[in-house]
Amino acid sequence: MADESDLREQFTEAFEGADYPISSPMDLVPALPNGPGTKFESGEFSMTAMELNTKLSGGDFPYESVDAFVDDIVEELEDQEYL
Repeated sequence: MADESDLREQFTEAFEGADYPISSPMDLVPALPNGPGTKFESGEFSMTAMELNTKLSGGDFPYESVDAFVDDIVEELEDQEYL
């Protein structure tokens, strides 16, 4: 089972370098350590940033902060039963 707090920390570290506010997923790419191939893993959960983008609804852009963005990612992953 995936550890939500571990994933939340990974998402925050990966996305905090973006220039907020962000208006689309493309605004995040320069901040990612390995670009769209940046991988997030915890327990049986494993997805790249590109996979996240295709699995999630697309978000509620714009986001004013990394915390607001990460909160939405985690909520959607829970709703889709990935977490």
